[in-house]
Amino acid sequence: MSHPTSPRPAARRGRDRKAEVLMPAPGRDRFTPGDAPSVAVVGGGIAGLAAATGLAERGARVTLYEREDALGGRLAGHPTRLADGSEVTMSRGFHAFFRQYYNLRGLLRRTDPALARLTPLPDYPLRHSGGLTDSFARVPRTPPLSALGFVALSPSFGWRDLTALDARAALPLTDVRVPEVYTRFDGISATAFLERVRFPEAAHHLAFEVFSRSFFADPHELSAAELMLMFHIYFLGSSEGLLFDVPDEPFPQALWEPLADYLRRLGVTLRTGTPVDGVEPVDQGGAEVRTGTGTGSDRHDAVVLALDTAGLRQVVAASPGLGTAAWRDGIAALRTAPPFLVSRLWLDRPVRAHRPGFLGTSGYDGLDNISVLERYEGEAARWAAKHDGSVVELHAYAVTPGADRESAQEALLGQLRRVYPETGRARVVDARHEWRSDCPLFPVGTHHRRPTVRTPLPWLTLAGDGLRCDLPVALMERAATTGFLASNALLAEWGVRGQALWTVPRSGRSRLLRALGALAEHPVRR
Repeated sequence: MSHPTSPRPAARRGRDRKAEVLMPAPGRDRFTPGDAPSVAVVGGGIAGLAAATGLAERGARVTLYEREDALGGRLAGHPTRLADGSEVTMSRGFHAFFRQYYNLRGLLRRTDPALARLTPLPDYPLRHSGGLTDSFARVPRTPPLSALGFVALSPSFGWRDLTALDARAALPLTDVRVPEVYTRFDGISATAFLERVRFPEAAHHLAFEVFSRSFFADPHELSAAELMLMFHIYFLGSSEGLLFDVPDEPFPQALWEPLADYLRRLGVTLRTGTPVDGVEPVDQGGAEVRTGTGTGSDRHDAVVLALDTAGLRQVVAASPGLGTAAWRDGIAALRTAPPFLVSRLWLDRPVRAHRPGFLGTSGYDGLDNISVLERYEGEAARWAAKHDGSVVELHAYAVTPGADRESAQEALLGQLRRVYPETGRARVVDARHEWRSDCPLFPVGTHHRRPTVRTPLPWLTLAGDGLRCDLPVALMERAATTGFLASNALLAEWGVRGQALWTVPRSGRSRLLRALGALAEHPVRR
């Protein structure tokens, strides 16, 4: 079997000249065939796929365990047959691949060097039920022009609103530093911070609440530090802007099936449909990984746990030999965000031609966004053309736990008809609903006790978007970044050089912004 040569430090993949490179620890290029360790990667989402890639490219013998039948984690998909006989792919819904997602995009470049399977959406409109709509299509991308351009073009946040802000309370947004932002602002909620800053109500809904609900969380619970980090990543800390790309086919076909083939060529063993029950250290080093019903186990030199919050809690609880008491307590304390709903509707007539591919919404009784899939996804476009219809997807984040599912689904449909009235005349050919509750929650005051990539055991690392990571990354990019960091940490133990990574600047990107931020060094207190 031939192996690719070790990748050189990745070139900057975006337009931001101030993006920062993080070089791995020095070491040899790769393992020799006779000394390659065996590594178990538990979890086949973005974090696990990144970890498996980083290890296998250096010659490690990797086995990836995934409890579901398909790879992709929260971006997995599965085939389904509609009432009209059509074979289509159902997934857990829309995800935006922002241009700041350097490490995620680097992972996808393994099989798509030009990222040709991602297509840009021309705008990211945000609409409030009061009638105001913001657009980012014409907003400059480079800070501070991005903020000034937004104010100049926004109907919901104008110059008068800018002068009404509490300047001292708002100044920390101009110089978000990681990890210091958590020391200063993890102790208050996103809502409390916005109230102190005196953002106008419409701007609160259209900009900041959209960010907070990207975490599938009520902003009253979400740490203000996480909200400020999002503002830094997408608005004042990066010149990549707020526009994004989306896959041009369903996730499995566009992303994960090609990556699975790539990993197999590297010698990775992919064990889908294989849940891991526990991980137990062995005296000689490394661990036994128990699978299935507990009757089978595999010996590995190292393990990466790339699991969602509930999965990590479960595996650690079932593995009494792992870590210290304090470390285990920190994992046991992790919480999952409230349930969310994705409803995909196949309609017998098209929505109006000017409807965008993606619309963020606020004030519509739980409806957080609407996607018109045929605007960008090939499978949906083919179905819509054949049936002269539309494929529409609705998201409801942070649904009240215990809410009646049928009622919630009907309520979303009703809100769709309110936002896009022409859908009131459409017949629903078929519908699929995904109810999930597996996203991490970042409550106020919990950052200090969240687990990190490194653990008390040198042969065990963690990866995932719910970890504490001292870099300005979030959501899918945090998953990809921690996956590579997990593989880098193990490789460093063996004297092998890992993957070079990129990130948006870790502090305010200009002297002016940093000087303004320095005027508000004292933390905001309740």
